[in-house]
Amino acid sequence: MAQTSTTLLASKSHITTPTASTIISFAKTGTEYKISSSNTGTTSFGAYSQFDLITITGASNSGNNKTFTVKSVSADDDFIIVEEEVTTESAGQSITLDHTGFVSDKSKGDGYYSHPDGVHTVAYQVNSTMTGAIKIQGSLATTPTEDDWFDVSGSTFTADQSTLIGTANFTGNFVWVRAKATSVTAGTISSVLLNN
Repeated sequence: MAQTSTTLLASKSHITTPTASTIISFAKTGTEYKISSSNTGTTSFGAYSQFDLITITGASNSGNNKTFTVKSVSADDDFIIVEEEVTTESAGQSITLDHTGFVSDKSKGDGYYSHPDGVHTVAYQVNSTMTGAIKIQGSLATTPTEDDWFDVSGSTFTADQSTLIGTANFTGNFVWVRAKATSVTAGTISSVLLNN
């Protein structure tokens, strides 16, 4: 079988949170989950983009104190739509938002191509200021939601600001794979490359 090489993630940097805390609200409309800023003009979500991970603390409803994956940012940067479910909560609390990482778009794994061996290789390249961890997640679903992703054992690379390149081999008939960076507080991921 021919090998497939894919760039899971091109250059992506940590985003310094524009404002340490802001007044935001949470709204759930059907399956759309919205986080809105009440500080129009002073705090916006424009620094964020699809696939960024933001961690929220200080919400009145404890179910909203967690990490969310950005699905989209409004044109006026006043709200974001997230993948994970929120609990409706009015503005009022001073809530802290931290950019803690990002995920890549999904890429076809060996299971998608019905390759019987399931062998994958990943290469991570980071800059010397990178802090945090990068891992591979897999999914067996044909159209995965956030709940369908799981961590692939043995695929984690932890940046220590001295090792700039890491590799891992893993086996599994995953339909989709993606990279996920967590606990990122500084630095840049130069690339995450996948071969399967």
